[in-house]
Amino acid sequence: MDIIARAASILAVTFVAVMFTTLIASCAQVQPTPPTSVHQPMSVRPATASKAHTANGAIWQPGQGRSLLEDRRARYVGDIITVNLVERTSAQKNANASADRKSSLSGGLAAASSKLPLSSLAGLSAEANSASAFEGKGAAAANNAFSGTITVTVIDVLSNGNLLVSGEKMLTINQGNEFIRFSGVVNADNISASNTVQSTQVADARIEYRGSGFAEEANSMGWLQRFFNFINPF
Repeated sequence: MDIIARAASILAVTFVAVMFTTLIASCAQVQPTPPTSVHQPMSVRPATASKAHTANGAIWQPGQGRSLLEDRRARYVGDIITVNLVERTSAQKNANASADRKSSLSGGLAAASSKLPLSSLAGLSAEANSASAFEGKGAAAANNAFSGTITVTVIDVLSNGNLLVSGEKMLTINQGNEFIRFSGVVNADNISASNTVQSTQVADARIEYRGSGFAEEANSMGWLQRFFNFINPF
């Protein structure tokens, strides 16, 4: 009976170890999409087309969505626009501050008559000096560059004709995913004949470059360490 009980306990421990290993492996393989702050949704479908009309042989058909003389630049929900990312920012700041303060105080007791109560303190003097100084310096600099292209979808047409666009590009490299996201408001007049627009001409632009995978996780602090850093007052 002892041998059977021991064998059963070994099998139970082995089963738990296998299940735990499988769970860890499955969690390691799951790479959730990182959160985003761009306008949602990132893509929409255009409105359902009306019922097709019977062709009558004319050049213009009632069911045609656009005029023959109209260009193909995006202007409706569901249309796509290619955005050229040409972002480059540079900022620098320097600050210096200094302060100096000095003070002194001196006093004494002159000779007095021996009949006075303070005659024994005659000739004593006191002197006090204080000084304080402060000097502070600070500097900050930032240089950022982002270039490339991303094609986005028109998700809404505002009342003044401006287009709200949003889109995402995902690149899978080895065991990690790279996400490029973009959203903003585009003036239809700034769209070129090739249906492109510069990112510097987009209002309320939100540009993101995020990643997921083991390499990204290795650069992040674990939840337990974040917890102890949160409760540590020093």
